[in-house]
Amino acid sequence: MINSQNNLTLAAIDIGTTNCRLLIAKPDQAGFRVVDSFSKVVRLGEGAFKTNTLSEKAIVRTISALDVCASKMLKSSVTHSRIVATEACRSAKNSDEFLMRVKKETGISIEVISSQEEAELAFLGCSPLFADDKKNTIVFDIGGGSTELIWGSRDNEMVNQSVQAISVPIGVVGLMDQYGGDRYDGNTYESIVTDCVSKLSVFPKLGSVKEMVADDMLELIGASGTVTALAGIQLGLKNYSRRRVDGSFLAFSELKEISKRLSRMTFKQRAALSCIGIERADLMVLGCAILEAICYVFPVEKLRVADRGVREGILFSLMKETRINSLT
Repeated sequence: MINSQNNLTLAAIDIGTTNCRLLIAKPDQAGFRVVDSFSKVVRLGEGAFKTNTLSEKAIVRTISALDVCASKMLKSSVTHSRIVATEACRSAKNSDEFLMRVKKETGISIEVISSQEEAELAFLGCSPLFADDKKNTIVFDIGGGSTELIWGSRDNEMVNQSVQAISVPIGVVGLMDQYGGDRYDGNTYESIVTDCVSKLSVFPKLGSVKEMVADDMLELIGASGTVTALAGIQLGLKNYSRRRVDGSFLAFSELKEISKRLSRMTFKQRAALSCIGIERADLMVLGCAILEAICYVFPVEKLRVADRGVREGILFSLMKETRINSLT
């Protein structure tokens, strides 16, 4: 066998509009075992929705984070890797220059993927959390520049899953450019939610949602920092714990209550919450507004929390590729 799975060390990096995330893992019988990870708020897309250009400060922050990623990959002797960038690089007119600069300064080659592939990778990454008895699954990821919605449906035998995806142009960084990031009065917050509901109306199959909810055949899975932070707050965690949060459930009534409370806080008050911190304090309420809009459009009463997504999807796809290559 050319590539023994036991000798593989895989790495996935997801460079989004807000975050740069690394996951290093080794395949095992349960899927994979995480060796190392890294996540940094870099805000690559900060201001880009007004200028259509990645700023120098944002580029420097991102390259600094990628330099850490490169060191960790070298230390772990990574054998296979894939590094992807999403909405910020899809939209910015200077993204090619950014990619070349990253390659020159860190040695990392970045692949800009389509919104469709981004959605499919997030869906694949969340698949271990899918309920066995639900025919329809919606995975959503609230990003900095867009919100990805992925609809997976299975036939009556609960197999042969088909996937539809849509990228909705609402994200926390874009909304911050529009509304700011401090305290919001009730009217402003509700107007943001209403605006997000309107943009989500383009999602296919909306006419079937009520029937699916009534038949208890639809589940909702949230894979974003907004959702995981809310779950951490609801669980009363003094320090964020992926083990506690990933796979937990969050009732719509709970998330709405927490969201309203956060919207009335100042930046400093939100920053003092350990599950949010200073790096996310100005983005959090805007993420909550998008989340409330999603809950309104897909009223299943609760969602499952996923501290996973594109990175895990990349790892699963790399594992599949290496298995195929080992047989050739």
